[in-house]
Amino acid sequence: MSRVPGWIGRLGAGLSQMGERMGRDEPDSGPLDDVRASRRSADADVAADVDPEQVVPAPPAYAPAVSARPDPVAAVPWGMRVAAEAGWRLLVLAGTLWVLMKVISAVQLVVFAFVAALLITAMLQPTVARLKRLGLPRGLATVVTAVLGFVIMGLVGWFVVWQVMDNVDTLSSQVQDGIDDLRNWLLNSPFHVTEDQINNIAKSLREAVGANTEELTSAGLEGVTVIVEAMTGILLAMFSTLFLLYDGKRIWQWVLKLVPAPARPGIAGAGPRAWRTLTAYVRGTVIVALIDAIFIGIGIYFLGVPMAVPLAVFIFLFAFIPLVGAVVSGALAVVVGLVTQGVFTGLMTLVVVLAVQQIEGHILQPFILGRAVRVHPLAVVLSVAAGGLVAGIGGAVVAVPLVAVTNTVVGYLRAYSQEAALKQSPQPRGATAVDVAPVDPPAPSPGTGS
Repeated sequence: MSRVPGWIGRLGAGLSQMGERMGRDEPDSGPLDDVRASRRSADADVAADVDPEQVVPAPPAYAPAVSARPDPVAAVPWGMRVAAEAGWRLLVLAGTLWVLMKVISAVQLVVFAFVAALLITAMLQPTVARLKRLGLPRGLATVVTAVLGFVIMGLVGWFVVWQVMDNVDTLSSQVQDGIDDLRNWLLNSPFHVTEDQINNIAKSLREAVGANTEELTSAGLEGVTVIVEAMTGILLAMFSTLFLLYDGKRIWQWVLKLVPAPARPGIAGAGPRAWRTLTAYVRGTVIVALIDAIFIGIGIYFLGVPMAVPLAVFIFLFAFIPLVGAVVSGALAVVVGLVTQGVFTGLMTLVVVLAVQQIEGHILQPFILGRAVRVHPLAVVLSVAAGGLVAGIGGAVVAVPLVAVTNTVVGYLRAYSQEAALKQSPQPRGATAVDVAPVDPPAPSPGTGS
């Protein structure tokens, strides 16, 4: 009987504990409770082993919450990140262009000779193609075209030198007479210029020439070096023209091998179109320059201006420098007419030059050049100015065809990339096709003769 009260007491204590757990909505004890109990006991053991002085107390409830530091990339504003990304890429491009310009300036003679060969090849290549269609072999057609082209250019240069040397004595006397007439006109003009002032100006000019005799002599010595470099450049241009006319297709295929494989199809299509633009530019410029030279030469010949034929040749050559060349050559003709024949002839020469240039700018160039090499006048002015500042007359000559070719290449690559993206993206049924400029099949490569 003594064991019954103890058993009833233990049963009551167990029921009380079960009620407390049910009041706290705790689940029945199981494996998870055993794990928690073991963890609590382990934490208690660790806490018993730790020195109480080393324990960091928990922050009070009223302390503000401290957030973690954000990623530095996320802390930079989006606009600044875009500007930085664009900035370092622009710096890389600027550095690349700077290095490229340094390399070009170091081998400027070779670069100009090759560019001249490209321009001459663009002018002569249609003749090679025509001779091949007539049945001549490629080598013979190339030799005949190159020899005829260089002989004609040499004859033109010889004719200009011959005319200048033949008329230099007459021109010098006419210039002296014109200066005397100008002196007399200044003395009798309402500007009140005295003879002493004119003599002082002439004396100052003579002293300036005498003081700069050494510079003039050194310039003459440098002129010999320039002549040697010019002859070297002419020979390089001749050899380059021969090889471009004969083997232009294989040279282009070799250049394509230097391009990365993913970009090779686009460059392969853009190259022939760039060549077609360059050919159209050169042929159109030659025709326009020839018309300018003929009509201005006829006009100044009937006005009695000396050396009308050499001036016409100068007008033809300067026409290859857009805008600036026409102004310089026209001003030269006006000055010669003014100094040698008087004010009336100078004014009439100016009228002839302006009339022909207006016809050229508004009728000849749009009709002959067409849309193939259409460049905005602002782009022409800026490109000619930049080319002249960077590389002198040669840079001014090359600037406009370079801009025209770049415009053609960029336009084709943009259309090609749009078409490639359109082919790769699946079109849903019933969707309207995106307007993309059609990409023509590849045009013939330079030197193919087709």
